[in-house]
Amino acid sequence: MTNGELFDMAVKAAERSYSPYSHFKVGAALLAEDGKIFTGCNIENASYSLTNCAERTAVFKAVSEGVTKFKAIAVAGSGDNDFSKPCAPCGACLQVLSEFCGDDLVVVLSNGWYRLADLMPMRFTDKSMK
Repeated sequence: MTNGELFDMAVKAAERSYSPYSHFKVGAALLAEDGKIFTGCNIENASYSLTNCAERTAVFKAVSEGVTKFKAIAVAGSGDNDFSKPCAPCGACLQVLSEFCGDDLVVVLSNGWYRLADLMPMRFTDKSMK
């Protein structure tokens, strides 16, 4: 699976976005170590704090199926169906990803790829509690 193919899957997942308030569609495609791919989209709610991001939707789907080891995630977001602008994961999504992924998780955006540690260098982990 190439980064481009994973990103294309994220764009396709964005098509299923439920975003009647912001009209900003986000899709994610999460590549597990075993090669399985879990997709997710953002799911808004009239009570904005109950909205769930695409990245967390994909992670929660994977974990609910017993998968907790990941290699990469692609994220695509747009308010006008132009997915060429990068849409980085929010802090909450980066924190959730850090629960299951190490520094080297590949985060694929429209403008290239990054390591999780590049996007969130001082994240809170289980080691932070010791």
